[in-house]
Amino acid sequence: MVDKKYTIMLADDHVLIRHGIKNIIKLNDELEVISEVSNGEELMDCLETQTPNLVILDISMPKVTGIEAVTLIKKNYPHVKVLILTMHKNKQYFYHSMSGGADGYLMKDDSDEELLLAIQKIQDGKTYISPMLTDDFATDVISAHRNHGTSPFRGLTKRESEVLQLVVEGYTSKDVARKLCLSPRTVDHHRAKLLKKFNLKNSADLVSFAVRNGFVTTE
Repeated sequence: MVDKKYTIMLADDHVLIRHGIKNIIKLNDELEVISEVSNGEELMDCLETQTPNLVILDISMPKVTGIEAVTLIKKNYPHVKVLILTMHKNKQYFYHSMSGGADGYLMKDDSDEELLLAIQKIQDGKTYISPMLTDDFATDVISAHRNHGTSPFRGLTKRESEVLQLVVEGYTSKDVARKLCLSPRTVDHHRAKLLKKFNLKNSADLVSFAVRNGFVTTE
């Protein structure tokens, strides 16, 4: 009796990318692509009729983005694994993907062998990170997302989290004040409290600390 194959669904809006991924996956007889879609809406519709072991997902897709899709998949199909395949090396894309529940993050510039390695790691229940990403994306950062008890941001108030998020996005105190309907002085007070909590000297240190530790807020 032949062992059941590890089933994969591809979601990418570029036909050539999907074709290339399928050809690589064919190199492993234990893997099988059971369906492919070109956007996030098609993906969610397809998952209603087929449940793969793994979804390989592009971040930049029309209608429903990859990051939105990760969250939806993990909410509705928690046993389905998700491997992000992207050209984005931006830290925030990575953090949003992992905090949404992605099981791996692979770059489109990675090798054929790396794709198969990523699938194998995820199949074995591990988290995969592309070797192209820097040491900033260490496993302990992902753990901080998955285990909120270890997150340095757990004790923040809702207002402090809102202020920190806008600071990370590059807004000035005046902009933050306008967005949150506060006085600039109140925003500066929150900034000062955040610096004190994390023992930091200035806003640049605060942004660096937040990004390195994977601070992400979800709506």
